[in-house]
Amino acid sequence: MNRALNFLPVIVAAMLLQCTPKEKITKNDVRGAEKLMGVEFSDGEIDTMLSYLDENRNGYDSMRRIRLTYGTPPAVYFDPRPDHFTFKERNPVSDWKLPKMVSLPSSEDEIAYLSVADLGVLIKSGALTSARLTGIYLDRLKKYGDTLHAVITITETLALKQAVQADEEIAKGKYRGPLHGIPYGIKDLFSVPGYKTTWGAEPYKEQVLEEKAFVVQLMEDAGAVLVAKLTSGALARGDVWFGGKTRNPWDLKQGASGSSAGSASATSAGLVAFAIGTETLGSILAPSTRCGVTGLRPTFGSVSRDGAMTLSWSMDKVGPICRSAQDCALVFSALKGTDESINDDRSVVNYPFAFNPPTDLKRYKIGYFKKLFDKDTTKTKPNNMASLEKLKSLGADLQEVALPDTVPYAVFDIILRSEAGAFFDELVRDHKDRMMSEQNKESRANSLRQARFISAVEYLQANRHRKVLIEKFNKMIRGYDFIVAPSNGRNISLATNLTGHPAIVVPNGLDVKGHPTSITFIGNLYDEGPLLEAAYILQQATDFDEKHPEMFLAKRK
Repeated sequence: MNRALNFLPVIVAAMLLQCTPKEKITKNDVRGAEKLMGVEFSDGEIDTMLSYLDENRNGYDSMRRIRLTYGTPPAVYFDPRPDHFTFKERNPVSDWKLPKMVSLPSSEDEIAYLSVADLGVLIKSGALTSARLTGIYLDRLKKYGDTLHAVITITETLALKQAVQADEEIAKGKYRGPLHGIPYGIKDLFSVPGYKTTWGAEPYKEQVLEEKAFVVQLMEDAGAVLVAKLTSGALARGDVWFGGKTRNPWDLKQGASGSSAGSASATSAGLVAFAIGTETLGSILAPSTRCGVTGLRPTFGSVSRDGAMTLSWSMDKVGPICRSAQDCALVFSALKGTDESINDDRSVVNYPFAFNPPTDLKRYKIGYFKKLFDKDTTKTKPNNMASLEKLKSLGADLQEVALPDTVPYAVFDIILRSEAGAFFDELVRDHKDRMMSEQNKESRANSLRQARFISAVEYLQANRHRKVLIEKFNKMIRGYDFIVAPSNGRNISLATNLTGHPAIVVPNGLDVKGHPTSITFIGNLYDEGPLLEAAYILQQATDFDEKHPEMFLAKRK
């Protein structure tokens, strides 16, 4: 099958779905539907199609009588690779740049803000136990979780058990690696046996799924300790969930932005050492920017989504949210995995990954969206211009590139909405979407309802245009190791989420209101190494990744 057509077909009957099974579809029904579709047929043409439309509707009814499980994917799979794709070969040996020695701070608040790299060294050496570290984060989750509205469930029983196990294993010489004994949180779209998986929405707030998400298993294999299930915006939209609005630790009057809000907020406030989030259209990058942390959105298919809620089969991605690029590299390395005996996500592609940063940026070929930086807003422009100058001082030779043009960006959101409408078909037909607290124009409930009126023809046409975008974007980026972009650049998030390219946001200062800003690096497919290495080099030369929100700052004597 041609990869360009490997998308979920969504069958929508537009206004025809409003008819009850006992009513025959009439010419007036079709006339109303024509307005939604932007098409027009003659009376004779409509007469010939009425019986077919009745048959179609009967077919829809027959489908709906057979319930599908949440884990059932469509029989087709999205592949982001362009025609004649070749993987960029890199140095296969990782140098994690782990410190040789780390001093244990006297303050528990300071310990909470140490990097994963530093914490790993302390735990491996025996200077710090996982049990103590887990207790520190559990205390902070209890103290600040309600303030930030960032926590769904504190998994204390599981965390303490895993921490004791980690300490016992390390004492016996069974060291699993840099994440061994490190406490983390996960977005509450992932299933964990024995705990609720609420998807952030009222209809599911008591839901318990007795399966273990594949990435949760990978974290267990790495020896990490799960301390909390963190908030997701309702059904992976925004920062509002059934318990309120997740807050930005830098400004409690402000929401934490995209749906991985709890993961970004908790990481920023030092409630976890790192967190795992998901992104479909900005939900790792946006909250990471808002909360002043480093978020990696890997290539589509780099990390399994098995055991996670689906929003879009062809756009969902899983990635780490950390306080540094080095930590993101460590976590991403552990998240990659394709054990087919337990992983049911067939989109996963196992390309090699290594992290081996040089001393400067001279060896990289780097593009940047000059016109987008020039058009940047006054709020973020000073920090972005300073970041470009810092990159140049580190050896970067920035070459101007541009986003593909003659692309219908305005239509592409129907891909996400159509696929979400299919996954939540039963929710809408049972009108349980009415249980959700947000019911405005921008709400997920409204998005799911209007998805019923997107035709399968337009969905597939949008995916054909997506194929053109994939080819154009890959042709543009192929000559570079990565591209530098403003984090608020027009159409960047939409384009790269459609094409499946990896991206990382790197904190680069505060705006005039004291809110964090960031800059974005975009890489080639399945080639996260250069992004993480460049971000590491930049963070070694700056201190923005070491700044924390005042209310949650480590106390220093």
